[in-house]
Amino acid sequence: MLYAILCYHQEDVVCSWSKEEDDAVMQKLAVIQERLAREGRLGPVARLMPTTAATTLRKDREPPLVIDGPFAETKEQLLGFYIVDCGSLDEALAIAKELGQANPGGSYELRPVALFNPAGAPATPASAGA
Repeated sequence: MLYAILCYHQEDVVCSWSKEEDDAVMQKLAVIQERLAREGRLGPVARLMPTTAATTLRKDREPPLVIDGPFAETKEQLLGFYIVDCGSLDEALAIAKELGQANPGGSYELRPVALFNPAGAPATPASAGA
């Protein structure tokens, strides 16, 4: 089963890290990522740009509304995510706990992933409206 590990933290805290602080956290995370890659369990990993670069499409109205910035009004923002292949939620939680030791603060949300358009597959009418 694939699990998404969504990485949340207070953006102003993370963006205030010096280059050295950020590099140190990234190096600790790289050790875990390299191990998971060797084990064939690591899927895509993405670090998102700050919410100031976000655009939201509110599709609950006609015409749809485009808004600068993120949709959620929260203290913690979605900063990135991992996709990991795990046999169970317990395995995914163990990885998230290990990542949390390398990158303190914030939280991780874990969700099972159901692929509706695997990489390289053409979009079908059923999957195109997400």
